[in-house]
Amino acid sequence: MKDSMSYGDDYKYIPTTSTESGHFEKIAEDLWYQTIQIVNLYYVNNPSDDEWVLVDAGMPKSANKIIDTVNENFSKPPVAIVLTHGHFDHVGAIIELVDYWKIPVYAHEYELPYLQGELKYPEPDPTVEGGMVAKLSPLFPVEPINLGDKVQPLPEDGSIPHMKDWRWIHTPGHTPGHISLFREKDRTLIAGDAFVTVKQENLYDVFTQEKQISSPPRYLTPNWEDAETSVLKLRDLQPKLAITGHGHPMQGEELHKSLNYLADNFKEVGIPDHGHYVDEDDQK
Repeated sequence: MKDSMSYGDDYKYIPTTSTESGHFEKIAEDLWYQTIQIVNLYYVNNPSDDEWVLVDAGMPKSANKIIDTVNENFSKPPVAIVLTHGHFDHVGAIIELVDYWKIPVYAHEYELPYLQGELKYPEPDPTVEGGMVAKLSPLFPVEPINLGDKVQPLPEDGSIPHMKDWRWIHTPGHTPGHISLFREKDRTLIAGDAFVTVKQENLYDVFTQEKQISSPPRYLTPNWEDAETSVLKLRDLQPKLAITGHGHPMQGEELHKSLNYLADNFKEVGIPDHGHYVDEDDQK
């Protein structure tokens, strides 16, 4: 029941957007992505049984846009929602979508406390090196949402319900239970926010969606040691195509060179020079 689900007390529409907002595109076999304001979500089809899954759930107050996209492009609703993590811009419409479609949600077990009303994410860090978006980040919702028993842990074996050819990979740092999704047969990666392809802290880059591989959004990343390990793990997969939570898809030689550079130089170019969570790590 919808009454058993709730957003946090600080849930609200965030008036930020980009030039790509509204863009919907097929990017690979049985895979589409959509940009809503400043974040991407993904539509993954399973051709063996004609089912499909929604990965992530957009910005707050975006449910109608997502439902309209589904009605215009798919013959049936999704059978499930899989979350890369639970930050506000990845779960912004989830209660309305779950209530409308009557479908389950899957996430990593470490993310469940933030999705069942038990734990609050660390406060955004406006002092972190970056730009205007970082300075505005205290406005972003961080209170836990409560999906109750609508959210379930992903299988421990790395499989993903209703996504036959895909497996999930634990890529913490940005959040404790952050996951990325990988399809071995064509080396396609849904990275979530483990790394992104736009400088997410810079307001101009966010608006124009200037393509540049970058570490996870700095103002909401509390564990930089884990974040580096996750980037190294994803680099070792040698993906041919990567779709991230923010920014444009990246593929081929551009992805290979950019991801290798980020992984090999993470301490210099990935970790901010200063910030609350950076300074905490330095003191350990």
